[in-house]
Amino acid sequence: MSRLPRFQSRERPLFVAGCILAATGIAVHGESIFSLILPRHGFDLTMGNALSLIGFELAAIALVAAIEPRLRGMSGGLIFLAAFTVLLMGPSGSAENAVALAWQVRAHVLIAMLSYGLLTVGTIVAVFALVQERRLQAAKLSPVNQLFAPLETTEKLLFAVAAAGFVGLTLAIASGSTFISDLVEQHLAHKLGISLLAWLVFGILLAGRFLRGWRGKRAVRLYLGGFLLLCVAYFGNRIILEEVFNRSWS
Repeated sequence: MSRLPRFQSRERPLFVAGCILAATGIAVHGESIFSLILPRHGFDLTMGNALSLIGFELAAIALVAAIEPRLRGMSGGLIFLAAFTVLLMGPSGSAENAVALAWQVRAHVLIAMLSYGLLTVGTIVAVFALVQERRLQAAKLSPVNQLFAPLETTEKLLFAVAAAGFVGLTLAIASGSTFISDLVEQHLAHKLGISLLAWLVFGILLAGRFLRGWRGKRAVRLYLGGFLLLCVAYFGNRIILEEVFNRSWS
């Protein structure tokens, strides 16, 4: 609301109120999700909790991004999505799933989830860029345009997030590889293969951006393709393990 012209005279109090509410929600969300995935002497990361953890990251990044007035419309959308991920969190229902893990494994999982969260933010930014480009091409000028940052700013944010996510994904793949003893026995061959393919797609995207100046629909579609591969690698693997093999990821 603070970005809409009709509320311009109340922009500052609306922004302050939004920040207070968002910070409160993030604090409660964080306390709840970390107490679920990090029980005493254990680690319990169900698929719902994984999504909720990503939602927590979305909200935290959105709150920081809201410092820039032109990004507040996008920040509101990110926080809106993050709020609904709270509905997905909950205990696994079995103490057996909360297994003790070495700190190296915990670090690997948290790095991986942070990377997924960053790249998820980038996906939403990419969708914003597509919508914004179509509105500009159709010459649809309305107060709603105030919710969108300039297209150039949106693209810069997209590639900044992509670069950070790519670094995190590299660390996650490298650290995760040290825990693999048998790809077939651990049912991780397809996950590693698809993750490497997603890593390659993001690498090509960033190289194309910095070397050839890629932008627009080509860059956005390549980003979305890489993110789709990453979702298949992680959540597809979780579904196969938990639903087909009746095994926890841990």
